[in-house]
Amino acid sequence: MAKKRKTRTVYYCQHCGYESIQYLGRCTECQSWDSFEQITLSDDDGPSDTRRVVTETAFYEPVALCDVDEGQSTMRYSTGMPELDRVLGGGCLPGAYCLLGGDPGVGKSTLMLQMAQHVADAGQSVLIVAGEESPQQIRLRANRLGLSGQGIDVVAETQVDKLEALIKKRPVQLLIVDSIQSLYIPQMSGTPGSVNQIKSSASVLMQLAKAMGITTVLIGHVTKDGGLSGPKLLEHMVDTVLYLEGEKYQNLRVVRAIKNRFGSVNEVGLFEMQAKGMVEVSNPSGLFMQESRFQAVPGSVVGVALEGRRPILVEIQALVGGTAYAAPRRVANGIELSRLHQMVAVLEKRVGLDFSRLDIYVNVVGGLRIHEPAIDLPLAMALVSSARSIPCQPGLVVAGEVGLTGECRPLRQRSVRIKEAAKFGFERMLVPHGLPQDEGDDQGPTSGLSVVNIASLTDALVNGLSSQRPAQPAFAPELSVSGLDPVAAVPDNEGQ
Repeated sequence: MAKKRKTRTVYYCQHCGYESIQYLGRCTECQSWDSFEQITLSDDDGPSDTRRVVTETAFYEPVALCDVDEGQSTMRYSTGMPELDRVLGGGCLPGAYCLLGGDPGVGKSTLMLQMAQHVADAGQSVLIVAGEESPQQIRLRANRLGLSGQGIDVVAETQVDKLEALIKKRPVQLLIVDSIQSLYIPQMSGTPGSVNQIKSSASVLMQLAKAMGITTVLIGHVTKDGGLSGPKLLEHMVDTVLYLEGEKYQNLRVVRAIKNRFGSVNEVGLFEMQAKGMVEVSNPSGLFMQESRFQAVPGSVVGVALEGRRPILVEIQALVGGTAYAAPRRVANGIELSRLHQMVAVLEKRVGLDFSRLDIYVNVVGGLRIHEPAIDLPLAMALVSSARSIPCQPGLVVAGEVGLTGECRPLRQRSVRIKEAAKFGFERMLVPHGLPQDEGDDQGPTSGLSVVNIASLTDALVNGLSSQRPAQPAFAPELSVSGLDPVAAVPDNEGQ
């Protein structure tokens, strides 16, 4: 009579890999809720076998760092997409191990297919591992994007051991795995996409990439909270972590580096999703700006934001109106809601405006999301402009961080912002005094741009709001001003 195999049940956290003998509603390690997955193991599998993949590795003797041969590890090759090269630090490195994440339908597979075609056209061998699509579906996408598909090999294989044998038999320069959650190792416990399978599969591919000098890109899923699906160990394991961001109803796509061992994390790549796939945006300011930027409209202010190291001109629009509810609404699109609340508090305390019975709606034109503090000043000026129905002066652009005491703090990369504003023909720019090391960098082609240094939010309102004051709206009595009225302090510029 055959001996009956004994089984046991364990629970793994899908976020950090923590193991428990019973189900936990909240992980005690990473504090994630509802993240445990049940896995059934047999006694034939030792406890270490469920967490480790044994691979044949050579024995290496220690060597002095100065004697290590760099070989071809520093020879980058281009992806054929300058915006993507910018994020990667100048192109792809042999042996680099990258992870690309993003929301479903944002364009991860499309971007990688276009990259694969550019690399293949340059004479490099490319292999796409199709774990979620059939080769026929990838071919249909290539036809839609106008790609020939020549030089690109596709394999619909999800078993890591078979994939490893294939790559060793037919080495490639670029390997794209779509997606890492679809791979599995038969000898390991757990279903494809489980923490155990993701860690083990990624470990095998990492050793393969480093040993054979293969640039590997793993496409990963994201959770409902926006983080990468799977164990956090996966992000520590790879060399580069990229996020492809984009709004569902917007064409703009932003590739952002969260981690990069071979380049800066202060770079972003901008793309626009079109019928022929991802199209690079080489002039982002022109994408977000319209000809109406020189028209004086209440509630509209142009600011200069930095995406990575790249200056981008953006239009901040604010709409302030009376509320019909007990609690006024605060809506912010493109900026953090907490930043809006902070600017409202500063305006109420330092300027004297009363927003307690007013609805506020703020929008960044074009769908771009801005996270840097330099958007404080254009946001505050847009709120005052809309609340008092007084437009900013035509041809004005502003940038600056506003402190809680109402002061305007120095900007980083001040000269870069000034040159970007001058390139688009703006006439005046309000910026805080620069840092001492940046004061000498303002010299450059400004094309008639007049730079006005300001010290406080009040200075910005006095120098930025127009002296032409139209009729007050019906809710204007709600905007009681105690102390200084920055609008009344605006000098009369007529006749100058």
